[in-house]
Amino acid sequence: MTQFEADILQTCNDFCLAIHAWCILPNHYHLVVKSERIKELRHGLGLFHGRSSFTWNGEDQQRGRQVWYNSFERPIKSERHFWATLNYVHHNPVHHGYVQRWQDWPWLSAAIFLESVGKTKAEAIWKEYPILDYGKKWDI
Repeated sequence: MTQFEADILQTCNDFCLAIHAWCILPNHYHLVVKSERIKELRHGLGLFHGRSSFTWNGEDQQRGRQVWYNSFERPIKSERHFWATLNYVHHNPVHHGYVQRWQDWPWLSAAIFLESVGKTKAEAIWKEYPILDYGKKWDI
């Protein structure tokens, strides 16, 4: 997963103005990025999906197995939407039961976020922009 994280962040670096948040889990990932080249980014991610699935299927001797099922982007509509999305992405490993605290999941941008804004501001952002039902039924 460490190599996957490095590779996907490199793909994003190639096409994005900023990478605001990411979460890599064993069966899916989330990215919050700023890009003026979304079609190129989607194409780059598609190529990345092809390379990674070919490698993993070879390692597991499972040629032909479908690894990636879908991908989509959602434009950020407001500051509130941005912060709720960032909170949702950072909370994903907790939501899926992998850890109890954001900072305990190694393949996540939360530690960098906490370091950059500080614990007090991160808590304020969490309270001001709660995730509530954000992501219900589309992140499973």
